[in-house]
Amino acid sequence: MEQKKIGFIGVGLMGHGAAKNILLGGFPLTVMAHRNRAPVDDLVERGATEAMSTAELVRAVDVVFTCVSDASVMEKLVLGDGGVLEAARPGQILVDMTTSEPATSRRLAQALSQKKVIFVDGPVTLTPKEAEEGRLNIMIGAEDTTLNEIRPVLETFCQRIFHTGTVGTAHTLKLINNFLTLGNAALAVEACTAATKAGVAPDMMVDLISVSGGDSASFQRMAGLLTGSGDPERAAFAIKNARKDVDYFWRLADDQEVYAPLADSVRRWYDLAVALGHGDAQMPQLFEAQGDLSGVPVSLRTSSSSSRGVKAD
Repeated sequence: MEQKKIGFIGVGLMGHGAAKNILLGGFPLTVMAHRNRAPVDDLVERGATEAMSTAELVRAVDVVFTCVSDASVMEKLVLGDGGVLEAARPGQILVDMTTSEPATSRRLAQALSQKKVIFVDGPVTLTPKEAEEGRLNIMIGAEDTTLNEIRPVLETFCQRIFHTGTVGTAHTLKLINNFLTLGNAALAVEACTAATKAGVAPDMMVDLISVSGGDSASFQRMAGLLTGSGDPERAAFAIKNARKDVDYFWRLADDQEVYAPLADSVRRWYDLAVALGHGDAQMPQLFEAQGDLSGVPVSLRTSSSSSRGVKAD
């Protein structure tokens, strides 16, 4: 494959690891700063080039990766003044790793197609830890030929590539995955808080549930923080982003006329956690929110703290 020049917009918690591994994979990389300079400075020190604007970055590369906060930011990035659409040229590819809405993906794909630019929805799963290690899972909504063209780049930071179908299908599957993950996390926190208040020993609870039907990856990730077996880095996800993702899923279900009372309940719980002031905190702080509401302190046993309220023992 002809060596592609890669651009990356959104080198935050997930984006930095992906961009770093693209660079380590030998692809020329251009990045753009947003709020936090630290990841950009790190990538520039490793050999990346910094662009001062979206248009400058787009004009310098063949493939643009984006990993921003939500669908509205993505829409402005592509369609706004000085955005991707204005600067793009025929033959370029945009891969959106944002957890976004399928309808937005299809709308952006249609707009970019007017310039013969290909839009790919490419959200990822797992955590910043796997991003840094180059072991993410990625879902790709694109034609076979497009996937084959970008596969060498994806393989620098992904351990598994799931070809979900056409544009929009990847973001649909991502929302389904995140609803299950975040819904199970909320259930785990509620169950653990009830167990704490009822006097159940956390180690006994985790031992029992780990070999029973109530077990899940989300339960292990959250309940493990009570026993010292959990890793806060694996729960490094802002509560406000969890709220956004569950809301996107609820809207998807509503658009499809799917009866989704559980999605509505989970959405309202994350709404409440944000309203209580925990939105900028990471997922472990759900224990503090639930504990405050339930009148019981929940102490987390971890070796490091990824959020206010996580206690190191």
